Amino acid sequence: MYISTETLIELERKYGVPSEVALAYEMRPVEFDMVRRSQKHGRAHDVTLFIIRGGRIVVIKKPMYPAGAYRAPSGGIAPGERFEDGAVREGYEETGLTVALEDYLLRARVKFTSIGQVIDWTTHVFTARAAEGRLQPVDTHEIAEARLASVEELTGGIKEALIRSGSTGLKYRADLCDLVIAKLMEEGYIIRS
Repeated sequence: MYISTETLIELERKYGVPSEVALAYEMRPVEFDMVRRSQKHGRAHDVTLFIIRGGRIVVIKKPMYPAGAYRAPSGGIAPGERFEDGAVREGYEETGLTVALEDYLLRARVKFTSIGQVIDWTTHVFTARAAEGRLQPVDTHEIAEARLASVEELTGGIKEALIRSGSTGLKYRADLCDLVIAKLMEEGYIIRS
């Protein structure tokens, strides 16, 4: 992972110290290989943005996702890129919104395994507010759709679609969303309607 300890200390100083969780998932070899291919330059992280608008959360759909499957936007920080710049870039590319980070909510340390191989991964979850823009993906090669979803959708039909997909990666995203929504509700960001 090329996000330094100094960067994490600075992020915590600016955006708060996140809760931490440890998760583990056994993946099919084809999914594990997909994660491995995403590790350009030794990348072992993603930044995931929970952009809240009017009590609803911005979600994205990739072209290969099954019907009804959405998740919070996320992506990698490039080597040498400032963390905040990379998070804002990813938010814009995936949603069309210019975002500003608000709170460092959660750090998930994940162990993906497959046939004796291991990838240690870290997801950095931030809340963000949309400063401007139109909710429409800019990177239409990677993102098919961006929209707002209610808490009920995220914990109901969307979660079911992610799990039903059979993808361990999407199961991880469903579990992560559950953890984040519980934290958002606990801290008063959103209220179940």
